[in-house]
Amino acid sequence: MWTIDETRIGILTIDFITPVVDSPHKFGEIAAANSLSDVYAMGGRPLIALNVVCFPTACEPLEVLREILEGGAAKAIEAGAMLAGGHSVQDDEPKYGLVVFGEVEKDKMWPVGRARPGDKLILTKSIGTGIAVTAIKAGLFSPEHIETATETMAQLNAIPPILSDDLRKAISSCTDLTGFGLAGHALDLPADEVGVRIDVTKVPVLPGIREAADMAMIPAGAYKNKEHVGAKVFNDSRLGQFAEDIAFDPQTSGGLLIAIPEQYEEQLLSQLHANGFQSAVTIGDFVEGPQTLRLI
Repeated sequence: MWTIDETRIGILTIDFITPVVDSPHKFGEIAAANSLSDVYAMGGRPLIALNVVCFPTACEPLEVLREILEGGAAKAIEAGAMLAGGHSVQDDEPKYGLVVFGEVEKDKMWPVGRARPGDKLILTKSIGTGIAVTAIKAGLFSPEHIETATETMAQLNAIPPILSDDLRKAISSCTDLTGFGLAGHALDLPADEVGVRIDVTKVPVLPGIREAADMAMIPAGAYKNKEHVGAKVFNDSRLGQFAEDIAFDPQTSGGLLIAIPEQYEEQLLSQLHANGFQSAVTIGDFVEGPQTLRLI
């Protein structure tokens, strides 16, 4: 991130992932949406993208690679970004993502670490994709649940362009929800001496996730996330262990976590719901106190 001129900030990011679904085209869509999300999470718009590809040509047909790239290109086009080439290397496992350059106006940039007491916490997509991917790989997720999870991961977080200027300027803090899970990313948002409370009963969860969690379809990343931030997380939720399963579940191409003053809460939710983010909901708030997360 750097200053371009008096009004614009440049954003340059890179992200790539291994396959999370069987369809090469859908994998390409999800990986591209995941990469583009970093720009959206700062309030910006993506302008240029480059493919980053690792692919085992010795054991996978080039048709698979073509479908992956077509899926990624479709999402770049949907985002309004120019896909300007990229780079590929041989690898033992497919990996795909994008380098993305974007811009944001200085007065509409969404930082982390700025949420204040009284702000509301809004989540824009249903979660549980880490558990879903684990269940998919184990062959224990139904086709209809796979379809829902896939479409959720492939949805662009193209939220800055759909919001009015007053809302874009009002947002206190924002991050995208990815590998560090709900707990890890929520703890990125508050300023010093500000804590977070999340009502886990209000968190939108993908269908089939509770059943998969009950079958111990918990990804290894969830345990790593708990090791990383668990000392700052206090579970008072009546959902018990499932509250932690959700809080620490590493997400792939999750939604945005948005902190916004209470007076803008309903306006933000209205604009999100009207523009394709029907799962968006207030899941918690920010309070004075230690920089911890309390699950209620």
